[in-house]
Amino acid sequence: MSEETKNKVHSPLRPIAKRFRKLLVVVDDSPESKVAIRFASARAAHITGGGLILFHCIRPSEFQHWVAVADRMREEAYEEAQLMMDQIADDISDYCGVTPEMVITEGEPSDELVNFIKQRNNLFGLFLGTDVEGGPGPLIDYFTHQTLTDLPCPVMLIPGSMTFEQIDAMA
Repeated sequence: MSEETKNKVHSPLRPIAKRFRKLLVVVDDSPESKVAIRFASARAAHITGGGLILFHCIRPSEFQHWVAVADRMREEAYEEAQLMMDQIADDISDYCGVTPEMVITEGEPSDELVNFIKQRNNLFGLFLGTDVEGGPGPLIDYFTHQTLTDLPCPVMLIPGSMTFEQIDAMA
């Protein structure tokens, strides 16, 4: 192989522009979500110009009562979600120094997540934790059967049975 050919093989495919890429992780109170959050935050800490988005969706079916009761339940759900997200953001900052963006929406989680992803042009990947009990879980089932081919970013499945020590060793 000539010296000129060697240099072409190792040169960039195109000029490398500074990119601001965000990793997206779905947040809930499940064990598999905690594992996916840990993995995504560790990866976000290693991406130059990168960041992390914590996404939580409140289901509207939780508010099927009288208007006043439904409004109060909605407020409480948002307050609980914000407290959970704040605590997770603090834990991530302590763990790897990343300050995540937080998004709380209301609706059907799979639909809201797809809408959010399609609105963003800087997503580098969606991280989902697989169910600890062995099944895929509703979001993974939805994304692998319904909309995977329509997403503008890769989907990374993190085994929910991974330990934090295993994740830290990979990060």
